[in-house]
Amino acid sequence: MADPSSQVQFVTVGTNPAYLFGMGSVERARRIAANAGLEVADSPASGRGAVLANMAFAWDPAWLREIAGRPDTVLTLGQKAVLAHVGDSGSAESVTAAMIGNGALPPGLAIVPAETGELSNSALRKRERPFVLPLDPDNPGIVERAAYDGAYKGVTDALTLYLWRKPAFYLTRWAAEMGMTPNAVTMIGAAFCLLAFFLFWEGRYWLGSLSGFIFMVLDTVDGKLARCTGASSKWGNIFDHGIDLVHPPFWWWAWAHGLDAYGTPLEPVYVVMLMWAIVGGYVLQRLIEGIFMRRFGGMHIHVWQPIDSRFRLITARRNPNMVILIAALLFGRPDVGLELVALWTIVSLIFHAVRLAQANALRDRGGKVVSWLE
Repeated sequence: MADPSSQVQFVTVGTNPAYLFGMGSVERARRIAANAGLEVADSPASGRGAVLANMAFAWDPAWLREIAGRPDTVLTLGQKAVLAHVGDSGSAESVTAAMIGNGALPPGLAIVPAETGELSNSALRKRERPFVLPLDPDNPGIVERAAYDGAYKGVTDALTLYLWRKPAFYLTRWAAEMGMTPNAVTMIGAAFCLLAFFLFWEGRYWLGSLSGFIFMVLDTVDGKLARCTGASSKWGNIFDHGIDLVHPPFWWWAWAHGLDAYGTPLEPVYVVMLMWAIVGGYVLQRLIEGIFMRRFGGMHIHVWQPIDSRFRLITARRNPNMVILIAALLFGRPDVGLELVALWTIVSLIFHAVRLAQANALRDRGGKVVSWLE
C-alpha cells in the first residue's frame, strides 16, 4: 500500500454557484479528483504536494491528471491560473492569492497555456486539446457540452460517433439531474439487451431492433455519465464492458433462430456454418485485438494508423452489424442480413489479421509501432 503522505492532495480555491450535471461545481470537481486518485482536502497540508483548482474555471479531467503528475506546474487560461501543482504550503498561499486576483504567481513555476496544450488520451483513443473554460453560473450548458464531448471516444463505430452523439448528451444530462448512477443506467440497458435477445429469438425483429437501439444508446450514456460526474469505478467499468463483450454472439444466434418464425428459414446446416463464421470471426477479432495490445504496449489496434481508425467506424462489431441486419429487414429478408453479417465478419477478420501481421513485420525490421495519435 502506498504511503498516504505521498499522495497528491486536491484543494479547491474559491466558490462557484454553477451546477453541472445536477451537482454543485465544487462537489463535482472533488468527485473527479477523488476518482483520479487524489486526496481531497480543505487546505494544503504542510510538506505535501497539492493541486489547487480555481473554481472560476472548468476543465477536462485529462488536465487534472496531467498537472497532478507535474509538480511546480500551472495550467493557465488567458494568463490566469486554473490548476496548479504546488510542493509546499508557502507556494500554495501565493498561488491561491493569484487565483483569487490578489497577486502574481510566484517564480519558478512552469506555465502550461491551455490555449496551446495538447494531450494524448489513450483511454479514449484520441489526440486532443482538453477544454478549459470560464465557468459561468448563468450559462453552465457550455461547460456541460464540452465535458460530454471530452468524454467521447475519438475512435469508435459510426453510429456511436455520429448518429446518437447528440441525443445521448441530453439523456446523460437528464440522468445526472435525476441522480441516476452509471451502474443504474447500465442495468436498465442490460434489461433492454436481454429483451432484444428474446424478441429476436421469436422473429419479432422490428421490436427487437428497437429494444437493441435503446440499449445501444444507453451503452453510450452510462460511460459518459460516469466520466462527466466523476462516478466511474473499477467494477462499473467491468460490468459495462463485460456486457458489451459477451452479448453480441447471443444476439446473432437469436436472430438466426427467429428466421423460422419470421417466415424466411434457412437450412439448419447452413445456419450452423453462418454462426461459425459470425461468432468465430468475432472471437478471433477480439483475440487479435488483445494480442496487438499485449505486444505493442497496450495500444489498441484501431489507433495504430489512420486506416485502422477509419476501419473501426465500420468493422464487424455490434452496431455496424445491426445496420446491415436492419437494412436487409427493410426488404423483408432477415436471412440475407445474417448472410451479409457473416461475410462482413470474415472481411473484417482478414483485415485485422493482416494489420497484426504488418505490425509484427515492422517490429521485426526494427521499426516502431506507435499510434498516429501520439
